[in-house]
Amino acid sequence: MTQGKKKKRVNRSIMLAKKIVIKDGGTGLLSFLSAPLIGALSDVWGRKSFLLLTVFFTCAPIPLMKISPWWYFAVISVSGVFAVTFSVVFAYVADITQEHERSMAYGQVSATFAASLVTSPAIGAYLSRVYGDSLVVVLATAIALLDICFILVAVPESLPEKMRPASWGAPISWEQADPFASLKKVGQDSTVLLICITVFLSYLPEAGQYSSFFLYLRQIMGFSTESVAAFIAVLGVLSIIAQTVVLSLLMRSIGNKNTILLGLGFQILQLACYGFGSEPWMMWAAGAVAAMSSITFPAVSALVSRTADPDQQGVVQGMITGIRGLCNGLGPALYGFIFYIFHVEFDKPQEPGDNVHNLQGSIIPGPPFLFGACAVLLALLVALFIPEHTNVAVRSSNWKKHLANHGHPHCLQAPDDKEPLLQDTNV
Repeated sequence: MTQGKKKKRVNRSIMLAKKIVIKDGGTGLLSFLSAPLIGALSDVWGRKSFLLLTVFFTCAPIPLMKISPWWYFAVISVSGVFAVTFSVVFAYVADITQEHERSMAYGQVSATFAASLVTSPAIGAYLSRVYGDSLVVVLATAIALLDICFILVAVPESLPEKMRPASWGAPISWEQADPFASLKKVGQDSTVLLICITVFLSYLPEAGQYSSFFLYLRQIMGFSTESVAAFIAVLGVLSIIAQTVVLSLLMRSIGNKNTILLGLGFQILQLACYGFGSEPWMMWAAGAVAAMSSITFPAVSALVSRTADPDQQGVVQGMITGIRGLCNGLGPALYGFIFYIFHVEFDKPQEPGDNVHNLQGSIIPGPPFLFGACAVLLALLVALFIPEHTNVAVRSSNWKKHLANHGHPHCLQAPDDKEPLLQDTNV
């Protein structure tokens, strides 16, 4: 490689890194900081208002794509503060379901998200090719407005009235609304910290993979555009099946913790196949394994929900969502840096069959994926120490204490000793 090409490559990599750090890193950091706070406040004020708020800010940047690129960039960066819908949605699900139903419900939520990833790119690409980009933006904006109207009209408040100390506009003390008090209580529990570490180590490579994998298939592995689209469709369909049917069967047969461990095992195998695979068929095989690894997140959310007090569903789900947001900021930059170190460049689109040239002499075709497999292996080791049990009696006592402390005289007053949020019992 000539000196000029090296310099050009370095400059291009630095510019790309800056864009990733500013946009994804800033958004991810804001989500990391705000998701637990929004979740904690939803434990006080109710879910519906915060669900509306998070959906609005998630969809707000869409019309700006055609109005002003600079405003789009600014709004999508700042919207990370409120674009934490998953924490509120999962807390909402916890409010309206029994414990034994939550793993299935969380799987259905994740499967719905996977279904949207399968259908929306194909629909958007078709409409853009036939009618232009403007129609795609207008249609996406209309769907976003319809979603907001649906929440306003059809979605009821899920948090029971007895758990809400006040309605909007009524007097409320800072002690009741202080989200940091809930965060402090959660942060002092070793089980919550183990779960958070597991989520960070497992989702960091997943976030980096989402940012680069399909480009990797196209330019390094030699997939055609049609093959990439087919790969996304098949992966999405298999993920839907895994997060509904398979997840439900596993939760009933082997339990919550073992389901998480199995999902992490599938993720290690998937990333190892991506890292060492040099043929297209290996990518297809790894994609099937990747669909099975998608059971991890709903299983983790179900474990957190089952072991948390009813009055702290929002804050614990917010912590998980916040960590995922942080990974969404760090993962793409980390994967890009590793690709840069190993001189794997995404320059001009390659033709099918060019993968032999691109991978010639490379012992590890996908080095970031192998790094990801090592990170998930650490997550698996950490997850082994997560207790399988939680004390239902202690949780019930904590809930009664919360209700009594917020002005509900019919509730029994619990002892004033401090207990951690998560304890050990049978799930």
